[in-house]
Amino acid sequence: MGIPDHLTCLLRNLYSGQEATVRTGHGTTDWFQIEKGVRQGCILSPCLFNFYAEYIMRNAGLEEAQAGIKIAGRNINNLRYADDTTLMAESEEELKSLLMKVKVESEKVGLKLNIQKTKIMASGPITSWEINGETVETMSDFIFLGSKITARGDCSHEIKRRLLLERKVLTNLDSIVKSRDITLPTEVRLVQAMVFPVVMYGCESWTVKA
Repeated sequence: MGIPDHLTCLLRNLYSGQEATVRTGHGTTDWFQIEKGVRQGCILSPCLFNFYAEYIMRNAGLEEAQAGIKIAGRNINNLRYADDTTLMAESEEELKSLLMKVKVESEKVGLKLNIQKTKIMASGPITSWEINGETVETMSDFIFLGSKITARGDCSHEIKRRLLLERKVLTNLDSIVKSRDITLPTEVRLVQAMVFPVVMYGCESWTVKA
């Protein structure tokens, strides 16, 4: 990936010989070696995991794969945010092929596909999937990165959900907003800081009907 050798050496030294202990109500456990994972709370950890995920996707051949959907002339078959990965294809066969490629390459580097957290959403009929004897759940909608996604691509459910969340925030702020000790400019700033971000979250990607 073009990472300089001195940085690779620095990271290797940072992660070598790591030890940890667990504090319980009865004291602490014996020290043990940490052999997997990234350092919790370290600002480098998200970047390191992204390198890891990119390595898997490249080895799975997703960049060269024809499977995917066309957006603005580009073929897109995967979207990633932290440890959330979304695979996309125009047919059930293509999607299953992408998933199995990622599964195989992940296992080669010590990552295991969590079937319980793996969901399928299709815009049409789809057969039941089984991986290693476990059934992959098919959803008509689910919450992805804080927004409700539906198989129809309709954002009306997400907009209604945002309005309900807005009412909840306003209810929590009711006693503060109605206080005579709060000036109007302060009330406006409170609404802008605590209400607008909730109701407008993800609005840039909403699909609305005329």
